[in-house]
Amino acid sequence: MDNSLNFKRLSFLGDKVKAGTASKAEKDEFMSMLYQNGSINEKQYKDYKANRNIDEIVNAALAVGAVLLIGYLISELFNGK
Repeated sequence: MDNSLNFKRLSFLGDKVKAGTASKAEKDEFMSMLYQNGSINEKQYKDYKANRNIDEIVNAALAVGAVLLIGYLISELFNGK
């Protein structure tokens, strides 16, 4: 997991995507963050960009994002921050 990932931004974007209020640019940024972090693979990202299976890919990305955020929060808890 990339420690330079902006978890606050990921959480903000994930919330907007889940609520259906994210703009196309925000949804693209969310997917790009997950792709660059290695959390979704190249095929998933390319399919998303090509408008193939978008709902399935975005739903999977939301689940992955949630797991990343939970892991981050747990690590912060154990690091005493």
